Amino acid sequence: MKIDVQQLAEHLAHTPFQVEGVYRYSKSSGVPYADYTDSFPGFVFPIAGKIQFQFNGTPYIFSPGKVVHGGANMKLDQENFGSINWEYILVQYRICKSELEESSFSHQHFELLTGQSPRLIELIMRLWHVYNQGGGISMFQTEMLFRNVLNEALLCVANRQNSCESHTLFERVSNYIHENYYQSLTIASLAEQNNVNRNRLSYVFRRYAGMGPAEYLLKYRINMAQEMLFTSDAPVQEIAQTVGIADPFYFSRVFKKQYGISPSEYREKFINNPC
Repeated sequence: MKIDVQQLAEHLAHTPFQVEGVYRYSKSSGVPYADYTDSFPGFVFPIAGKIQFQFNGTPYIFSPGKVVHGGANMKLDQENFGSINWEYILVQYRICKSELEESSFSHQHFELLTGQSPRLIELIMRLWHVYNQGGGISMFQTEMLFRNVLNEALLCVANRQNSCESHTLFERVSNYIHENYYQSLTIASLAEQNNVNRNRLSYVFRRYAGMGPAEYLLKYRINMAQEMLFTSDAPVQEIAQTVGIADPFYFSRVFKKQYGISPSEYREKFINNPC
């Protein structure tokens, strides 16, 4: 189901809501089969791979570049795509005023085409980390971060709709980065490859990703490293080289700047104590 992003933004601006839970699911850990969605509506933020769910018979493919919303107590069906791995984060919420629920988007299923956004992924990962820390400050930060996540998602959708040509360029270059991030890429070569100058490429990335292409590439490499730290036992130095960063000290410094802790500390904290 398609949704008017401006109407959704206006709805979110005038409807009080509260986070009920933030959950991370992947193929390795599995998702318990259920015939219906939970008693709270939720936004699904795909991180990797793809899997299909049906809400009341309408299919949605969970894959990076989109956000999917499902209402409460909807008929639910699941379909895997063979051996393809997948991962997503589910944020459940509730409307705080019952009289607003009947006219609420929370009863609907729909998807938002955000496009590839490292900043959105970074925000949703921070939301998951903060939620699992517990305590009053964590609860407060969770509410703030979820609104930042929704804001970033809505901005990504609006930016995509504003300019098809610029968006096509952004998608082409960002997808190339996603497929070749481990190689020796330069902004000059990316611009030349797509027959644009560096200023044009920088403008497009700042418009759709909120950052320049060099920062985008670096953040994507760090995001991929974060995933490897979470799913593999490879040494930190090897992971750094795998994502295209030759200097392990630089890698550790950038990782800590993005996630607040070093790669080794991250692995110790979120692998041994994931919740």
